[in-house]
Amino acid sequence: MSMFSTGILVLTSPLHTLPLRIAPVLSSAAQVVERTLYVHLHPGLNLGSAGQARPVYIPPVADFSSLISRLYSNAADICGHLDVRVLLTNIRAQQGLTGTGGASNPFPSPQTLSHSPEVVLTDFPLQDPGQSSLVAQCLQRYTGHCYACTPGLASVLLHPQLKTLEKEEAEQEQELEPAARPQPLQTYNDVVVGGTFDRLHGAHKTLLNISCLLANKRFLIGVCDEDLLKNKVLKELIEPYALRVEKLQEFLQDVKPSLRYEIVPLSDPFGPSITDSNLQCIVVSEETRRGGEAVNKKRLENGLPGLVLHEIQLIKDAHHSEIEEEKISSSSLRSRLLGTLLTPPKENPHLPPFPYIIGLSGGSGSGKSSIARRLEALGAVRIDSDQLGHETYCPGAAAYQRVVEEFGEEILNEDKTINRRSLGRKVFGNKERLKSLTDIVWPEIALLVKNKIQQAREEGKQVCVVDAAVLLEAGWTDMVHEVWVTIIPEEEAVSRITARDGVSEEDARKRLQSQWSNARQVEHANVVLCTLWEPDVTQRQVLKAWNLLQERIRKRQENSSPLS
Repeated sequence: MSMFSTGILVLTSPLHTLPLRIAPVLSSAAQVVERTLYVHLHPGLNLGSAGQARPVYIPPVADFSSLISRLYSNAADICGHLDVRVLLTNIRAQQGLTGTGGASNPFPSPQTLSHSPEVVLTDFPLQDPGQSSLVAQCLQRYTGHCYACTPGLASVLLHPQLKTLEKEEAEQEQELEPAARPQPLQTYNDVVVGGTFDRLHGAHKTLLNISCLLANKRFLIGVCDEDLLKNKVLKELIEPYALRVEKLQEFLQDVKPSLRYEIVPLSDPFGPSITDSNLQCIVVSEETRRGGEAVNKKRLENGLPGLVLHEIQLIKDAHHSEIEEEKISSSSLRSRLLGTLLTPPKENPHLPPFPYIIGLSGGSGSGKSSIARRLEALGAVRIDSDQLGHETYCPGAAAYQRVVEEFGEEILNEDKTINRRSLGRKVFGNKERLKSLTDIVWPEIALLVKNKIQQAREEGKQVCVVDAAVLLEAGWTDMVHEVWVTIIPEEEAVSRITARDGVSEEDARKRLQSQWSNARQVEHANVVLCTLWEPDVTQRQVLKAWNLLQERIRKRQENSSPLS
């Protein structure tokens, strides 16, 4: 079956049976669509009748909330690679809509989505195979009334194994009382939520979708920035504020373009939620309910009415590891980025293809050298620039005489070797003196590194790892194919430095402050690693990074082959 980049799934099953069908339908859809899957809800839509199927407003009921949560939860388990988005343009109370010049039609003109659908799919049960062409045409016309699609829109009638569901559906139908009616959903003119919204995932989408469902006019979203990110796990991998906002805007415009969206930065836990008198409802999870209660306490102190707290359930993450949260979370997604290629390496035509050179950098206490040794154990040639730095200070080495001339003979030991502690005291805290030293030493270390790389090339080695804390500061990126960076939270780095080197906490912090920050190093990284957890977790990261590196090297070889 052909694969399409973007598809739209029209769900027609009755609302009370839809939860049973979501998993098999998504599984089938994932075999047709590979990137973005929009979901349009129209329970009870008949695509097999002679009359033309038209979109109508569907009143919001409480069951839609649980359906949306179930849909995103199943999507995370079954087709995590797909960007699933539940569309709500047609889910709206009908009061005041009819008799206003066509306002009863949710789509006066086709809605333009951020990704144009190339295929439409449906769960509509086809009773007679001979009707498939009629149903497909009806489906295409219906979808064309709703959304602007790619010309030549394809259609696919999904056939999940509904027979296996018949018994479950029958049992569920029996549980419903004959006179039972869906419970209307209480909606509000102005709704608010807050969050980091890093790497938009199923739990975010559930929160946003249900908030859109609850909101009639305005949806206010507070997005954490700066101070609120300080204690986040792997905060250096959090997407920039502007990018997070851009992704939010795109998602929300797809979901419900009729709402007025206001997205504001949050520098404290409350933001405008405690000062905006028009707000009526705040959407929270089990985890953030206490935050919602704190908002209401502040509102009462400010003379404002409390907000309705609408609580949603957290989505469980069926794929979480022992260092990740049980719920779907951004921190888990960030941890899964460790060892992967975050940004493709830039091609350097002046750099021979082999050996493939990894520049490994990281701050004090980050575990950089331990990772270098792990890579060495996997077959890489390790080039220790710190050790080479020691060589440049030896009597007779190229940098020795220049360092002595610059800083005086008082930095020498009795045997005429350079006392690096004495030298360190002269440059510590003095940027000009430090630059004088690095201008002498770094070029000499770079020459020694290049000699080691040449030696590895002559020996036919495939991969070299240049273990260099100053890789980025010294501007050595032109010597390597990829930059790998190890990071660690500052508090953990301080703890490691004081234990390892016997220095005070103050000195450890000064050392870290004199180096490039984690965030600055990550900006230049192709791959990021973190040694915060147990050694076996680090080993799995390194193995992942190594295996993915081998794939990249193999592809380079194939692309450069004269036969390719």
